[in-house]
Amino acid sequence: MAKKIEAAAEPCKTAPKGHFVVYVGSNMSRFVIPTSFLKKPSFQQLLDKAAEEYGYHESGKIVLPCEESHFQALIALI
Repeated sequence: MAKKIEAAAEPCKTAPKGHFVVYVGSNMSRFVIPTSFLKKPSFQQLLDKAAEEYGYHESGKIVLPCEESHFQALIALI
């Protein structure tokens, strides 16, 4: 998939069909991610790390424990 993923400038309440929202970095940058990423081992590892660090009781948001630059590098490889 050659589609470029960027931080969403205007947060909306829901992600488009086939996508989900994650928040990344100290600024809590919002990214809209295709659900196909859930099958990728590198993305699964990041979700596992988030579960270890934050547990499953976060406020309904998926917060990933990495810097935005690391996240952008990861999704560029997927």
